[in-house]
Amino acid sequence: MSAAINQGETRWATWLRDDASVVSCTEKVKVMNENLDELKQMAQDLLEDGLLMEVSEDQIKAVLHRLVDELHNPYQK
Repeated sequence: MSAAINQGETRWATWLRDDASVVSCTEKVKVMNENLDELKQMAQDLLEDGLLMEVSEDQIKAVLHRLVDELHNPYQK
């Protein structure tokens, strides 16, 4: 695998398990990064739509932060 692909696959983060070991499975890393790419685009669209509708940029970002803070883990042990 080329360095460019490796670098692209870590564009968001080096994904870690709860024990701080690295998630190294290429497919798992790819799925995480693709999901974040999609989420980023959706958030960008939301921001742009809101701005066109004259909604405060600060308020939009605050609501997005709150959305992340309200996520819950359905797999908690």
